[in-house]
Amino acid sequence: MKIGLCCTTPMVALTRVIGRKRALEMLLTGELVDARTAADWGLINQVVPANGLAAATRKLAAKVAEASSLAVVLGKRAYYTQIDLDQAEAYDYAKEVMATNAMAADAQEGITAFLEKRAPRWR
Repeated sequence: MKIGLCCTTPMVALTRVIGRKRALEMLLTGELVDARTAADWGLINQVVPANGLAAATRKLAAKVAEASSLAVVLGKRAYYTQIDLDQAEAYDYAKEVMATNAMAADAQEGITAFLEKRAPRWR
C-alpha cells in the first residue's frame, strides 16, 4: 500500500495463517511485525539471532536430510494437496497417500529398523 501496490498474492496465505483481522490490518497498512510477533502468530517457526541463522538453518536441513527422501517428497506433496481440501476430503486423500507410502521399500526399511533398534538405510 505504501508504494501504491497491494500485495494480494501473499494475502491469500497470510490470511490462512494469522486470521482475517490481522491479515487485513497488515494488508491495508503495510506495517511490518517484529520477529517475536511473527513467531507468536505462527508466521515463522522460530526466532534466532542473525548470527545464528546459518547454523539453525543447517540444523533444520540436517534433520530433514536424515529422513527417507521418498517419504519427504510424498509428505510435501500430500501437505500442499490436502491444505485446500475440506477436512473429510483431506483425510480421504491422506489415507490414500499413507497406504501407498506404507508399501514403499523405504517404509518397510524404516519399520524393520525401528523393530531391530538400528538406524535405517534408505534407498
